[in-house]
Amino acid sequence: MQSLWILVSSLLFALMGVCVKLASAFYTTSEIVMYRGIFGVFFLFLISRINHTSLKTRMPLRHFGRGLVGVIALWLWFYTIGKLPLAMANTLNYMSPIWIAAMLFAYNWWRGKSGFSWGLPSAIMLSFVGVILLLQPSMQPEQLPIAFISLGSGMLAALAYLQVRAMGLLGEPETRVVFYFSLTSAAAGAFAGLIDHDWHSHQLIGIVLLLLVGLLASTAQLAMTRAYRLGNPLLTANLSYSGIIFSSVLGVLIWHDKLSVLSWFGIAVIVVSGILATYIHTKLTSKLGLIK
Repeated sequence: MQSLWILVSSLLFALMGVCVKLASAFYTTSEIVMYRGIFGVFFLFLISRINHTSLKTRMPLRHFGRGLVGVIALWLWFYTIGKLPLAMANTLNYMSPIWIAAMLFAYNWWRGKSGFSWGLPSAIMLSFVGVILLLQPSMQPEQLPIAFISLGSGMLAALAYLQVRAMGLLGEPETRVVFYFSLTSAAAGAFAGLIDHDWHSHQLIGIVLLLLVGLLASTAQLAMTRAYRLGNPLLTANLSYSGIIFSSVLGVLIWHDKLSVLSWFGIAVIVVSGILATYIHTKLTSKLGLIK
């Protein structure tokens, strides 16, 4: 099942998050975004040569729109991580699958299609309950405006994911999609760096971390793009919550984070909702032509 590629993507993104957290001690967000894009461009160019995939596209405006939305979502997410507790920022950002379900429901309702099933959106809502149990976020009144920014990041991320699927349905390969997103990230990071005038000298450990960020991010995006391009978008969105599990485990192993019994129960809820979503998808695929 092509949606299972999101599990590979989630693990790689979790590993990338570790590298980003470590690299933030040496570089600004603009620098990390820029170098992530630069390494990604070179890596994907190499992949395209090996696979004999042309990088020439018939839909430059779609790539520009997807890249712009994706970079803004990424930047807003990084901004809220710096302003909110990490658990809160991640919880709000992980509302993107809820936005995907809402967008698909609105689209099918607008088109007058009656085959939309509440099964997968319900499983997504259940998995979000698991995220809340795992992260146990709390919010202060002064954090409310920033929280709305984090919600906006999740909404833009959902839009970017649906754009990826739309381009995939039009025949655009994942290598090309991720290449142009990396190119947009590199350009946006460089532009922001020129405005900030805040560049840092390199150390060996910093270079290694930046290289890992670029490689992990590009490979993760290839897997994510394949999942959204060929898989069920709602099932893929639900399974993307596995990133929370991977991040939690890495936090325990690397930074010795302590997880409560309630947090582990939240992980169990996420896993169960993923299994439930897989079952629902299997039952509905043969009946519905709305979401493949």
